[in-house]
This record gives sequence, C-alpha cells and structure tokens, in this order.
Amino acid sequence: MEVESAKCDCCGLKEDCTKEYISGVKADFHGKWLCGLCAEAVRDEAGKRRQKGYGGVEEAVNAHMSFCRKFKSNPAVQVADGMRQMLRRRSGEMSAASAASAKKFGTSEGTSQATEKVKGLEL
Repeated sequence: MEVESAKCDCCGLKEDCTKEYISGVKADFHGKWLCGLCAEAVRDEAGKRRQKGYGGVEEAVNAHMSFCRKFKSNPAVQVADGMRQMLRRRSGEMSAASAASAKKFGTSEGTSQATEKVKGLEL
C-alpha cells in the first residue's frame, strides 16, 4: 500500500493516507480532499441543508471552504481550538450535572465542590 501526504482543501491540515482513501474522499466531496474534521463538518452541514430542502454536499463544501478561509491559521491551532471548545462544553455539562445531582440529594453546591476538591487530592 502506497501512502502519500494529502492536504485538506479547506483548512490545510496534512494527513498521510493511501491513494485509495484519498480517491474515495475526493469522490464523496466533488473532487475536493477534506481532512476528517472538515469532512464531518461538511456532512453535518449537508444534512442540515437537505432537511431544509436546499443544496447538498457541493454547497456544503463551498460554505465550509469559505468559513475556513475567513479563519485561516495554522491547522494544528484550529484542531486544538476545536478540542478546547469541545472540552469546555463537556466541562459545562458536567458542572450542570453536578449541580443538579447536589440539588437532588439535598447537598449544597459548596459541599459538592468541597467533595470534588477532596477527590482531586493525591493521597
């Protein structure tokens, strides 16, 4: 299997892939090669467009490419920013769940936070 480097047409991230995989991705996205993150974003956008009754994959690719051009920076920074946003959202969900749990079991939020701090200590 021959591997080659492919550069995402949206964000510029480079990935090492087989020629067969690159061909498959290009076939899915009208001749454009997209990294995994951009491919997922485009699939999501295409699905939303189909539900609303306008456009499809090609329009979603163009919209995502336009979005990426507006915020063009180092692809590694973009990936890190995306992960940071995801973790912040998850952290917020966890905090909300902790607060709801504290209310359910009649503990104050301060008690819940103190317990969290004790759990975080190394013994």
